[in-house]
Amino acid sequence: MVLRESDSELEAGDPAPDFELDGVDGEPYTLESFSDAEALLLVFTCNHCPYAEAKFDLLNELAAEYDELAVVGINPNDAEEYPEDSFEKMREYVDDGTIRYDAYLRDETQTVAEAYGAVCTPDPFLFRRENDTFRLAYHGRLDDALNPEDDPTRFHVREAIESVLADESVDLEWQPSRGCSIKWRED
Repeated sequence: MVLRESDSELEAGDPAPDFELDGVDGEPYTLESFSDAEALLLVFTCNHCPYAEAKFDLLNELAAEYDELAVVGINPNDAEEYPEDSFEKMREYVDDGTIRYDAYLRDETQTVAEAYGAVCTPDPFLFRRENDTFRLAYHGRLDDALNPEDDPTRFHVREAIESVLADESVDLEWQPSRGCSIKWRED
């Protein structure tokens, strides 16, 4: 396991790079699929990383708690080298209730992770909808529990979501998320 901290090229106010990815429900998804939401939390994540696993419950809670927020997991890991991150395993995690986000998508080609500058799992990006465009409002850690066994005392992402939904600026220092490195394919 290689520990990495997030460090995206995207800056506050930048539009979300578009994508078309398959969800574990068999449906294709694009940014337009979430156009009814006021905010969009895209989290590059996976099944096997202990840092990502430690945040499943928080992401499930956020998806259930906020009607105006879409919580979307995107798994970009090389499933040939890491079979635990295969599309079939992703579907199992959703079917057994481990993951209950609004959508869980597979970035098979890893081009979406590259477009966002994602480097670790989990790597969260929170966007606010302005007219018909999702613009980056926050990129940083979900909470202050930096290790999988730590208990969080502060939920940065919840503060950011509350600000976005109140149509306020996100007044948080963007501290990098921490997790396993994305498992890039070797071409």
